[in-house]
Amino acid sequence: MQRARYWINRNEKEFQVQCLLCPHNCVLLPDEIGLCRVRQNRQGALVSNNYGCVTSMNLDPIEKKPLKRFMPGKMILSLGTFGCNFTCGYCQNWAIAHAEAPPYVVITPQEAVEKALESVPYGNIGLAYTYSEPLMWYEYVLETAKLAREAKLKNVLVTNGYINPRPLQELLPYIDAVNLDIKAFTEEFYNDVCSGKLSPVLKSAELFAESCHLEITTLLVPSLNSGVAEIKALAEWIASIDKNIPLHLTRYFPRYKMTLPPTDLETMQAAKRAAAESLSDVILGNV
Repeated sequence: MQRARYWINRNEKEFQVQCLLCPHNCVLLPDEIGLCRVRQNRQGALVSNNYGCVTSMNLDPIEKKPLKRFMPGKMILSLGTFGCNFTCGYCQNWAIAHAEAPPYVVITPQEAVEKALESVPYGNIGLAYTYSEPLMWYEYVLETAKLAREAKLKNVLVTNGYINPRPLQELLPYIDAVNLDIKAFTEEFYNDVCSGKLSPVLKSAELFAESCHLEITTLLVPSLNSGVAEIKALAEWIASIDKNIPLHLTRYFPRYKMTLPPTDLETMQAAKRAAAESLSDVILGNV
């Protein structure tokens, strides 16, 4: 447990607080937990319940993040925790992100950096914050990323980008590369499937592109976000920032609560052709 950043007192008599980390801006009474399931009102103060709690740690190829154009051929030590501020029914890491009490080990920021340095002889370039939503691990990621930068290690975020601009701007100076998951290019999808909004994610994309290496991933779910017109619009929007930003279009398979059949390969190829009209680097994944 760690005292959180980015919150305010809403009602001191009732010990009511409001979290300002992400656009949900949850208002919490004592003992209530936010939509992320990790940030809690403890006696009138907001705390992070997942600080230092590592549910998964692996030395991965950088391409697995996925990052195609950032230090290819290298490895990166990947850390994950529990908690997420979205509720996607097809979540690929639901056992970590949505589990009530997943097993974890406590690893301090300094210990995480030391583990990363130990694996440098095996091709490791730094730390990736991934698996669940790392921005809901904000305090831990910020402190660890600062120490990693001092140790001349790289910091990578794999994120849904659902964060308010002010905390993101504090973190960005320590981030070298991002894979941003843009779930879809409609507000309807974000509202119905993710319990969020598209517009804050697009703002995050712009901030990432200004500050570090950016690649974007969209998982194509049949009939929900895989239409050619929608993918074309997404690609055109990305190209308005930079046509050289790599776009990963990945194939959906049934996971967690969603039982739709896997995305057919014809849909994947059609989406790639549509995106390639605007972007110079479109990659298919899970095919």
